[in-house]
Amino acid sequence: MSETERTYDTLHMGRSSIDLYSNDIGSPFVDITSFAAYVGGSPTNISVGGRRLGLRTALLTGLGKDPVGDFILKFLQGEGVETRFIRRKPGTRSSAVVLGIEPPDRFPLVYYRDNCADIALTIDDVLDTPISESHVFQFAGTNLSREPSRSATLFAAELARQAGTKVVLDIDFRPDQWHDPRAFGVVIRSALRMVDVVIGTEDEINAAMLTDVSHIELTDSVSDTPVRGDVDRAIRDMLSMGPEALLQKKGREGVCVHVVDRQGNVEQIEAPGFPVEVVNILGAGDAFAAGFLYGYIKNWGWYKAGRMGNACGAIVVTKHGCANFMPTYEEVMTFVEDYGGLE
Repeated sequence: MSETERTYDTLHMGRSSIDLYSNDIGSPFVDITSFAAYVGGSPTNISVGGRRLGLRTALLTGLGKDPVGDFILKFLQGEGVETRFIRRKPGTRSSAVVLGIEPPDRFPLVYYRDNCADIALTIDDVLDTPISESHVFQFAGTNLSREPSRSATLFAAELARQAGTKVVLDIDFRPDQWHDPRAFGVVIRSALRMVDVVIGTEDEINAAMLTDVSHIELTDSVSDTPVRGDVDRAIRDMLSMGPEALLQKKGREGVCVHVVDRQGNVEQIEAPGFPVEVVNILGAGDAFAAGFLYGYIKNWGWYKAGRMGNACGAIVVTKHGCANFMPTYEEVMTFVEDYGGLE
């Protein structure tokens, strides 16, 4: 990363929500008796995770003028995330998510995002946010599912590239947020020319790069049903469109970082994971992104930054929720001691 001093290490744009997570771990959804209330939404989780590690993080999201928005804002302010750029959107609702927890591989998830505030982010909101004052601008694929958030996010990425701010895309494929899964791929591919680093699972990479998926039943990225496709070809095609690196998240196996060198060749760097007992996988990918971005900002190199992301993800899969359970730097360092560290 550039040594030029900027106000923020990372600026995140996209979803925010109140997350209602089942307290009845292992119970079928229909038998849930109570929920715990947390804060969620992929870029929001990453902003909190980065802040707990010690980064200076800022968030651009939308909240309704409602008690749920107050709940989210209070939590973020308590965490020390810069909230000055969060927009309260009259006539909209703050988003909500309801989750069942049936480890190790069933996590039924319901989104409540009709008329949600973060999709109402506009180009004017971006112009009022100091994109150029951050080393990294990070956004999620779900930002692109509808207007005006789609245009606003693409505009923000353009401004970031012009300012020398690194652009990081978390693919964040949520099929039920799109009118057609093929539209997801079309829009993601249109954004890749402005992206430096992409983060995604095999399913998400395939969904982004397949040009004709009419015959494929695409499922949510937390499902155990894969999106079929040639992921190696998808990775090559994605990197040919502009990004310098693609981080392929592989769950308990860790991450494979695919990096384009100066000769245009693709190098693969395997950073192994940290085996733990899974309680809830939701939020682990966001914890990974926060940990990786910490190492990326600190110029740790791809391997060590990937290991940092893996450690953060491993900690969060043992917890009940997302943003509320992101680890601190000290907690991560204590955790990795039992595994011989990050190197």
